[in-house]
Amino acid sequence: MRILLYTGKGGVGKTSIAAATAVSMAAGGKKTMIVSTDAAHSLGDALEMEVTDKPTKVQENLWAQEIDVLASTEKSWGKIQRYFAELLISQNISSVSADELLVFPGLEELFCLLEILKHCRGGEYEAVIIDCAPTGETIRLLSFPEVLTWWLEKIFPLEKRLLKVARPLSKPLLGIPLPPEDALDSIAQLIRQLQEAQQMLTDQNLTSVRIVMNPEKIVIKEAARSFMYLNLYGFNVDAVIVNKVLPEEGCGSYFSQWRELQKTYVAQIQEQFSPVPVFKVPLFGEEVTGVSALRNMGNVCFHGRDSIERFYCGQAQRLKQEKDQFVMELALPFVSKGEMALSQQGEELTFRIGGYKRNICLPRKLIGREVVGANLEDGVLAIKFGDRG
Repeated sequence: MRILLYTGKGGVGKTSIAAATAVSMAAGGKKTMIVSTDAAHSLGDALEMEVTDKPTKVQENLWAQEIDVLASTEKSWGKIQRYFAELLISQNISSVSADELLVFPGLEELFCLLEILKHCRGGEYEAVIIDCAPTGETIRLLSFPEVLTWWLEKIFPLEKRLLKVARPLSKPLLGIPLPPEDALDSIAQLIRQLQEAQQMLTDQNLTSVRIVMNPEKIVIKEAARSFMYLNLYGFNVDAVIVNKVLPEEGCGSYFSQWRELQKTYVAQIQEQFSPVPVFKVPLFGEEVTGVSALRNMGNVCFHGRDSIERFYCGQAQRLKQEKDQFVMELALPFVSKGEMALSQQGEELTFRIGGYKRNICLPRKLIGREVVGANLEDGVLAIKFGDRG
C-alpha cells in the first residue's frame, strides 16, 4: 500500500495533479482513494462531479472524499472538549469564552488526518492520495500528531486508579473537576491514534510527500521552505512536480520571455532539489477538469513511470559514532545558521526554524549525554554528544 500527500502553494494546480495521479492509478487497476483535507474543497470541481464527506465512487477502482472538518472534530474531540469546557467554567470563565478557547490551531487538520487513518488501516485500498491544503496548513497537519501527543502525555493524568481516589475530593479541595472516565478513554484512544498516524506518515516505505510548484521565483522559495520543514519533521519528499511549464513551441513571441525565464527556473529547481527527481507538466491548451482530461495529465506527469512508485527515499536522520562521541545528523536543506536554534533539556532536543518548532526524544544511546557542539554544512545539521555524565 502507498500513501501520497500532495502539497504546494495555493493556485499551483496541486488538486489537479493529485486527482490526475488518482485517476491514472485507478485506470491501471489499483484500488485508489483520493481525499481532500482543504477546507476550500475543489476536488469535486476537478473531477466534475459531486463529492461528499463519505467515500464517493468516481469510476472503477476510484473513490473520492471531501472530509467534513466539523463532523470529524466533534467525533474525535467532543468528549475531551466538554471536559475542558467544564474545567474552564469552574475557573469562572464563561461558557462562550471556554468554547472559543478550546478551538486549538491545527485541530481541524488533525482530525482530517484521523479520518484518513481509517482508510489506511482497513487494507481496502492499494493507494490513498491526499490533496492537502496549501503549504502552511500541510506542515501543521503533518507535525500536529507529534506535538499533540507530547502535549497530552505531559499534561493529562492518565492513571485511572489515582483518579478514582482523587475524583470525589477534587471539587471540594481543589476547586476543579477531574476528567470523567469517557474523557480519559477518548484521550487514551486519541494518543494511540496519533502515535499510529505519526508512524504511518514517517514510514518512508509507505508514505511520500510530493511538492507541486510553478516555475516562478516566489513559488520556488516557498517550496524550498516547505521542503526544509518536511525534512525537519522526518517526512520523505519523493518528487517535485513543476506544473504549467510553457511548451517549447506554439506560444508565440508574446510568451517568449516567460518561456526563457521558466527554463532558468526549472534548471534552478532541478539543481536545488537534487537528488529528489523533478517532473515537468506542461501548461495544457485547455482547463484540466473531468476524468478524461485528468487521466491525460496523469499519463504526461510522470513521463511513463508508475505514479505509485517511490521515486526517492532519503534518510532524514541518522546516528553514527566517531571515537568517543556520537553524532546525530539531520537533513535540513535550505537552512542558514542564523535562522536555526537548538536547545537540550534532559532527554529532549528542541529545534526552532522560523515559525516552527520540533521536540525530538533522544534515542537510547544518547540518553544522559549532553550536546557539545553542532555544525550545519551542505544542508546537514551534525550534532555532537559528549560522554555520559
